[in-house]
Amino acid sequence: MFSFATYSYPKTESFKEILVSSAAAGILIYLFLIIFQPFGTDSFRHQYKYLLLFPYSLIFGIAFMTADLAAIRFKDWNVGSELLKATGILFLASILSYFYNIFFISHVTISFSNYLYMFLYCLAVGIPISTIYILFRYIYLKKIHEKKAEQVSVYLSGNPGTADRKATKTLFISSNNIELQISEKHFVCAQSMENYCSVYFYENEKITKTVLRISLYHLLNQIQTDSVKKCHRSYIVNLDKVKKIQGNAQGYKLSLSEIDFEIPVSRSFISSIIPQLRSSIS
Repeated sequence: MFSFATYSYPKTESFKEILVSSAAAGILIYLFLIIFQPFGTDSFRHQYKYLLLFPYSLIFGIAFMTADLAAIRFKDWNVGSELLKATGILFLASILSYFYNIFFISHVTISFSNYLYMFLYCLAVGIPISTIYILFRYIYLKKIHEKKAEQVSVYLSGNPGTADRKATKTLFISSNNIELQISEKHFVCAQSMENYCSVYFYENEKITKTVLRISLYHLLNQIQTDSVKKCHRSYIVNLDKVKKIQGNAQGYKLSLSEIDFEIPVSRSFISSIIPQLRSSIS
């Protein structure tokens, strides 16, 4: 029922994007208040009524920005995380709005019942705005992922043979009584299956698959280079063999020549894998 909560949600580390999206959310709050004038706002009479309402825009904008900056610290992010963040935003905004209201507008005494009213008001205003914020930000960040993936794919398709131009290294793999020596430019990828690993590499110009009794961790310790890296808890990939990359809100997937499956890039590895693929563009 709640499986949608585990669905990946795109996350950004761009301060500019966080600032702009938070400001947009704050402006939407302000427009909501001055257009619909809910909760008795229409009967509120004051010379500077709309000026007094504007700080609520700042309060919600600050709450959104604070939550987004805090979210940067987390590597994995999904819909459940985003909903939890939205809940935190509403709590923070309700507290700040409550103190602003009692000190500058209503001048009522501090009490839990008065705060509860403010919290309900913030829910009524904040839920629709947060929904719009989450949906539009999802669409925008999804397009950012896809654009980055497309840029890398265009470069990779127009610049084949990267591995062939590098100095050849030999990868030594030792597993039980099996010893393998594979040229780095011939290594393609490795896939973990519990205590075994399937190693894919070129042999006599054809893809060969060898299953070894070895953990991905120990295999990585033997073969990791500048190009051969772990990109997922179950995969090691030779970045020089990547021919296409697809990206969206769920992350990135790598396509390799003559391999009939895509290799996922975990969120925790995006910061190290994707920039290396993109660096060849600039």
